[in-house]
Amino acid sequence: MKSLPLELTNLPAPTLLEHLSVAVLWLDEHLDVIYLNPAAEGLLGTSLRQAHGEPVRSLLVGESMLTEQMQLSLDSGHPCTLREISLHAAGREVVIDCAISPLRDPALGRCLLVEMMDIDRHLRIAREEHLLAQQQATRSLLRGLAHEIKNPLGGLRGAAQLLDAELSSPEQREYTEVILREADRLRDLVDRMIGSHALPKKTMVNIHEVLEHVRRLVIMDSKASALRLVTHYDPSIPELYAAADLLIQAVLNIVRNAVQVMEGQDDAQIVLHTRVMRQFTIGNVRHRLVARIDIEDNGPGIPQELQDTLFLPMVSGRKGGIGLGLSISQSLIAQHGGLIEFTSQPGKTVFTLLLPLATSTEISA
Repeated sequence: MKSLPLELTNLPAPTLLEHLSVAVLWLDEHLDVIYLNPAAEGLLGTSLRQAHGEPVRSLLVGESMLTEQMQLSLDSGHPCTLREISLHAAGREVVIDCAISPLRDPALGRCLLVEMMDIDRHLRIAREEHLLAQQQATRSLLRGLAHEIKNPLGGLRGAAQLLDAELSSPEQREYTEVILREADRLRDLVDRMIGSHALPKKTMVNIHEVLEHVRRLVIMDSKASALRLVTHYDPSIPELYAAADLLIQAVLNIVRNAVQVMEGQDDAQIVLHTRVMRQFTIGNVRHRLVARIDIEDNGPGIPQELQDTLFLPMVSGRKGGIGLGLSISQSLIAQHGGLIEFTSQPGKTVFTLLLPLATSTEISA
């Protein structure tokens, strides 16, 4: 067993390194592991006890470019920085920034200090902030637009009612009926775009009961008879303080969208997956517990040109769609302090609903 470098044994470096969020690897001249801090253990899915003395290549399987750069930096004595490197570790893919610094230790000679910063979290936070800002701007715009539409629309409908009362001919009254019917349709459309003004009635809700209700509704739909709907639920998720009907509507909009885009697909499948996230940040708010609901389909994917604006109203990739479902779902989840994200590629689209799980103390407060 190799001992830790003198810098790590004689100075308070271990304590400092253990509290860093940056993954730190200390490698000897053979690129064998001398030290990993806890952040590196979490990133690479191993422990210092398991990795000590092992080649770093065994932790970075398939990452030949990164290990080659480490060797080059060690041989040349020059530090280097790599940006936005895709790293396969611990059964997942993350994007990192990597700083490689060659050093000389009195006891071990040449060695490397490697710092890896998981920037996935920063990219996710930036994406969330964009979605939240987009949603807020959209709601402000829609409320102003709704006011400008509904005022003259009310006058138009009132005039049509007065005219209808004056007409005796059924043929002529058909025209006023068209005006009234279309005015009501436009009013309902505007109401759906801006959402309800009433505060949601929240109770303690089991998220799996919500998902099962949606699953039954979709299965009963005759058009979805060929669909395979799979569930992977985490039974440890506690109840959340929410309006069940609003969550049902939010999830149903997403699932129905998936069903519609896979219509006619022989192997159509939707997977509902739940789990708990601990110490998770939504936007700029950190929550002790968050329920994560993934809705995955194996459809054709979302066109790249629609992905940046997908949650805006009137944006739809489906012929004949009015593009309100996802906008409404985002609004409903936002009323619970949550957020909807998505990733999409051909054959795999995942919508992720993030819902804070409030404690009983937080609810009573």
